[in-house]
Amino acid sequence: MRIFTTDAFPIPLPDGHFFPLAKYRMLREEVEARGLPRGGHCEVAPAADDATLRCAHTADYVTRVTTGQLSPLEQRRIGLPWSPELVERSRRSVGATLATCRAALTDGLAAYLGGGTHHAAAARGAGYCVFNDAVVAARTLQNEGLIRRVVILDCDVHQGDGTAELVADDPKIFAFSIHGMSGYPKFSAAGDLDVRLPNGTGDVIYLAELEDGLRIALERSNANLAIYLAGADPHEGDRIGKMKLTAAGLAARDEMVLDACRARGLPIAITIAGGYGRDLNDVVAIHTRTMELACARQAT
Repeated sequence: MRIFTTDAFPIPLPDGHFFPLAKYRMLREEVEARGLPRGGHCEVAPAADDATLRCAHTADYVTRVTTGQLSPLEQRRIGLPWSPELVERSRRSVGATLATCRAALTDGLAAYLGGGTHHAAAARGAGYCVFNDAVVAARTLQNEGLIRRVVILDCDVHQGDGTAELVADDPKIFAFSIHGMSGYPKFSAAGDLDVRLPNGTGDVIYLAELEDGLRIALERSNANLAIYLAGADPHEGDRIGKMKLTAAGLAARDEMVLDACRARGLPIAITIAGGYGRDLNDVVAIHTRTMELACARQAT
């Protein structure tokens, strides 16, 4: 399976900053050590250019991000200080998700060890998300005539409010999100199908709700490509997420999503989205298991 990475493009963060930047390097090292990427090494994709980013974002916003004109409030909403490195990393992240989608159309499955930046909307970033990689990738491939319809299967613990806003009037991109009903973002946006779960939801209820939601989303979307946000933050050890899924429950979630898409012959592009565990080794183990399950299914 082809697996993409952007960990070679770090961003400078103040001492004590919360964002778990190290997990991307740790994850890439782990999946390579296990021989999961095709050829033994993860791939680096080109950065997305302005025209590509404008598939989802306003020209003014793209310009202001690129030239460092974001206001202090805008930077606080993103949660990451502006820097040229942040711009490059954000462009690379979109480019990697786009490359992952292209690979999935060819191979059936592909993954990016990053992405899932679902809080970014047309003219704003938020929640560690500068550009919305899934929507940009979907519209780019649609504009190229490679696909007609896309389903975004968002299993991050937080609702993809930016995605929901971007595709609210777009019948060709179906936004499904299963997430916690409290916490970030404070104000959600209505997606095509939202499953909101209470704090403390564990494996049994989560998986039952996911099964129903997946069935409806895949039937209604009639998609040619699925973009799966495989967040690790529903895990019981996450510092931000308020659900109580076990590592086994998250693996069962991955299996359910992968198998449901495979049953329909639907190509799947995987991004890892959030994961803020108290122990980064737990986060890396969860994401690595996602990659193992995907690789095993591609081999069959």
